Amino acid sequence: MTTTGDQDAREGLDGAGGTGTGTGNRDAAGPVDTDLAGLDPDGPEAASATGYDPDFLGVGVPLPDTGGRVVRELPYAHFTVLLDPARRLAALTAVNVDGGSLIDLERGDDWHLDERVPADEQCGPEVYARNDLDRGHLVRRRDPVWGSPAVASRANRDTFSYTNAAPQAADFNQSAELWLGLEDQVLQYAQVHRQRLTVFTGPVLLDDDAPYRGVRIPRSFFKIAAWATRGGAALRTAGYLLDQGPELDGVDLEAAFARAHEAGDPPPLGEYRTFQVPVRDIAALTGLEIAQLAEADSLQTVPTVQPPEGLRPGWVPLTSVDQLTF
Repeated sequence: MTTTGDQDAREGLDGAGGTGTGTGNRDAAGPVDTDLAGLDPDGPEAASATGYDPDFLGVGVPLPDTGGRVVRELPYAHFTVLLDPARRLAALTAVNVDGGSLIDLERGDDWHLDERVPADEQCGPEVYARNDLDRGHLVRRRDPVWGSPAVASRANRDTFSYTNAAPQAADFNQSAELWLGLEDQVLQYAQVHRQRLTVFTGPVLLDDDAPYRGVRIPRSFFKIAAWATRGGAALRTAGYLLDQGPELDGVDLEAAFARAHEAGDPPPLGEYRTFQVPVRDIAALTGLEIAQLAEADSLQTVPTVQPPEGLRPGWVPLTSVDQLTF
């Protein structure tokens, strides 16, 4: 895992965490350091940059339809969260990343509820207290931090909304080198090539996710990166899945969930596994309507890999950061 420090290492899908980390590379195309003294992240300039831009890549990529799932659309600086109020977690996050104008800001740690929605529709601080669960960023903290200093400051703060978090095992956030390495590589690609990217991230919300403190804890997470080919001629995508489900099923899994519930503990989570997967399989798992993204899947050009027993056809297990391609 490549991080700028222990705090960033715990960000989750952001970079799990969020899962989220920063990258230690600081070349000529890297983020710009800036002094934010006196800036107003709540001013009209920052407010004008709120929400995911479907035309950001030069190829129209609208927010995916959630397939009948009721969600609240919440715009933030350079990203949008589709919040599932019944699950109290995001069904999807969508962020625009401009690799040519990233700004390097201190991380901060100002987690807060979004005042636009009731507190009981968000997975708030009570879920993460006195246990081994981390608040995992879904939109990576550093991804939307670009543009003018005021807008970047607003984006940095917005990523710490509880609507942009999902519960993850602490060990997962701090040691899932492949998932964090993927997120580092995505951001590094954008900044080195001064490339624009769109990244969709979210938990896979299943009916049999185990309950804990009023929230059902997801066992896996997805990420889809999208970019336009040179000249904007075509859209390309890549899909990834992180699985932290226990190596149990059937009666054994139900018994493990029951024991954890009786003890007041979070549900058991297994060792993380990271895969590159067909985007169409992410659609099948989540119910998201993402046919446009599936048709642009770069994995279609990869030779078929014989999967291990029990693994879906077309899923590529990732065991080294060197395997990550983007």
